[in-house]
Amino acid sequence: MRQRREAQARRGRLLKHAFLIAASCVMLYPLFWLLSASVKPENEIFTSLSLWPTVFQFDNYTKGWNALPMSFSVFYINSAIVTGLSVIGNLLSCSFAAYAFARLRFNGRNFFFALMMLTLMIPYHVVLIPQYVEFLKLGWVNTYLPLIVPKFLASDVFFVFLMIQFFRQLPRELDEAAEIDGCSPFKIYWRIILPLSLPAMGTAAIFSFIWIWEDFLGPLIYLNDIKTFTVPLALRLFVDSQGESAFGQMFAMSVTSLVPVIIFFVLFQKLIIRGIATTGMK
Repeated sequence: MRQRREAQARRGRLLKHAFLIAASCVMLYPLFWLLSASVKPENEIFTSLSLWPTVFQFDNYTKGWNALPMSFSVFYINSAIVTGLSVIGNLLSCSFAAYAFARLRFNGRNFFFALMMLTLMIPYHVVLIPQYVEFLKLGWVNTYLPLIVPKFLASDVFFVFLMIQFFRQLPRELDEAAEIDGCSPFKIYWRIILPLSLPAMGTAAIFSFIWIWEDFLGPLIYLNDIKTFTVPLALRLFVDSQGESAFGQMFAMSVTSLVPVIIFFVLFQKLIIRGIATTGMK
């Protein structure tokens, strides 16, 4: 009887692993297809169902890197500037706001917290035109300011809420002990709360990096000069409105654009798991 139960448990584990492997293959298929298309000849990309090219055309990468009026390294630098400053702005401003809501007591705290959470329900497209008009009057269009400055104003409410959940589980005795030692609220935030909040900060940094690096709509609206284009906008230039498009080179550059995201995720994936696991705990 015991051997039968062990055999059934073994078969159950095998079926579970087989299902997970099959589901993983389905989810990874688009990535495999992209890698295959990046080294295929132009006439095979949409005509052949095989993931294995008949001829490996690795020069799609070298041609794609220099196919546009400017080298692709320029677009990488632009994306790095926008993403790097935006991530820093998100971490600083969102952690400030989260610390205020989670650890400080002030009049109207619950009202302003509810008001902040309501903004999560507002679609981005609702505020898109008013924001554009405002930035146009400020003379910020065709600069990186509309993409970076709002990040320093805690505009990403999701990250504020994420950090609030983490800050709330830290013992309040830490704040009380620091106050007895004469620490101001800022010193408590900087010397005690932040060092203990690396998982939440790391999670916010990684998700912020991925979302901003892959953002297409924001740069499309505010950037007009090709010299300021980010990587997603540069990839669009490979698609010609008249149908003469270099898909092989575009897919090759799409693969290279994923490299920073994958490296960033692999290096800090433990912080993602740790941060998500701890922010929901009571």
